[in-house]
Amino acid sequence: MFGLVDCNNFFASCEKAFNPKLRDKPVVVLSNNDGCIIARSPEAKSLGIKMGEPYFKVHDFLEKNGVMVFSANYSLYGDMSRRIMQILMEFVPDIEIYSIDEAFMRLDTLITNDLEVFVKDLVKKIYNWTSIPVTIGVGKTKTLSKLATEYAKKVLKQDVLILQDDALIEQVMKETAIEDLWGIGRRWAKKLYQHFVYSVWDFVQLSDEFIRKNFNVLALRLKRELLGESIFELNEIPEGKKSIRRSRSFGVLIDKYEDLEEAISNFADSCAVKLRGLDEVANTVMVYLRTDPHRKDLPQYRNNAVITLPSPTNSSRIIINAALKGLRAIYKEGYKYRKAGVLAMGLEPAQAVQMGLFDPYNKAQEQSLMNALDRMRSKFGRKVLFFGTQIGEGNWKPRQFHISQEYTTRWDELLKVK
Repeated sequence: MFGLVDCNNFFASCEKAFNPKLRDKPVVVLSNNDGCIIARSPEAKSLGIKMGEPYFKVHDFLEKNGVMVFSANYSLYGDMSRRIMQILMEFVPDIEIYSIDEAFMRLDTLITNDLEVFVKDLVKKIYNWTSIPVTIGVGKTKTLSKLATEYAKKVLKQDVLILQDDALIEQVMKETAIEDLWGIGRRWAKKLYQHFVYSVWDFVQLSDEFIRKNFNVLALRLKRELLGESIFELNEIPEGKKSIRRSRSFGVLIDKYEDLEEAISNFADSCAVKLRGLDEVANTVMVYLRTDPHRKDLPQYRNNAVITLPSPTNSSRIIINAALKGLRAIYKEGYKYRKAGVLAMGLEPAQAVQMGLFDPYNKAQEQSLMNALDRMRSKFGRKVLFFGTQIGEGNWKPRQFHISQEYTTRWDELLKVK
C-alpha cells in the first residue's frame, strides 16, 4: 500500500501557521515580483479568486473583501516543508519527497493493526506539530494514492481516504475527470476527448493495444496502476540533477552593469552552495541575459555564454569568477534587462574527481575555504559573509511589498512571546 501526503494550500497555510489573526481570514500568496496569485486559502477560494490571476487586476477586489496578501516567502516555506518531511521520516521508514508539499509513503511495511487509525493519527501529529493541514490518500499503487488524495480534498473535503473497496474505487474513477489524473497533461486529455474518454473510469476501459498505439508506455503503466498493479516504486534516492539553475526576473528593468554583476554573483554563489549540499561539482557554467519581451517599445536582446571551468568544482569563488567572465562577454549597453540567470552544468559526484597535476588551484585549500564559509553562514546567518561582487544596491532583487517574517530561519525574526 502507498500513501500520498499533500499539504493543503501549503504556502497560504504556512502564512497562517505563525499568525493567529489569519486563522479564518482569506489569504493569497503572490509569485515573484508580486505578479500573480500562486496560493489561496479555502476562504480565498470561496470568494472565487482564481489561481494565476494577475495581482494588479484583482487588487481592488482583494482589498474590498479583506483578503490578506503576502509575497512568496520561500525561505519559510522550504523550512516548513523540511519539518513536515522529518515528521514523516520519524513514523514511516520508506518515503519519497515528491515536491515541496507532497511525499509518497510505503505503508505495507508498517507494523500496525489499523491502517486508517495510523494515517489519521499522522495527520493530527503533522497539524499539532506544525499547524499545517494535510490530506493523505492511500491505495495499492502510487497512482491510486494520488487519485485518493485529490478526491478526498476536492470532493469529500476530508483529510483521509483509503481506496481498498472495489466499488469505492470505481466511484472515484467515474467522478474524476481524465484531465485531473496524475500524469495526463492537457495534450493527452484533448486527444482522449476525441475518443469519448472523459473520466478516469473511461480511461481504464480502453484496451492495452489502443493505448499503446495512440499514446506511449507511460499511459499504459498508468492504466495498470489504476487497476491495482504496482509499477511505480518509491524513488527513495533522488536522481542526480543534470544542472542547477538560479535565475530571477528583476523587480525593475536594469541597465547598469554593476547591478547585473551583483545579481550574477549572487546566483553563482547560490549554485555553488547547492552543489556543496549535494556533494557534487560542476564542469561548466552558463550565464544568460534577456530583456523584457513584453516591452515592445524597448529594443530587444538576449544572449548566453558558456564557460568551461578549468577543473570540476563547487567553489563559490571559482564559479562566481567564471559566471562574471560570461557576463562580460554578453553584456551590451543600451538595453534594459528584465531577467538573468546562472546554470551550473555537467554535474558529477565530488568524490569522483581526482586532483590533476596541472590544476590551476589547490583543491584542498579551496575546499577548506568553502567549509569555513559554510560554517560561518550556518552559525551566524547566510548574510554574514559575502564576496565583494555580491554587495551592492540590490536593484536586481524582486519586488516583495507584502513579505512576511522568516519565522523559522532568522534569529531576528523569531516569534516573541510577551
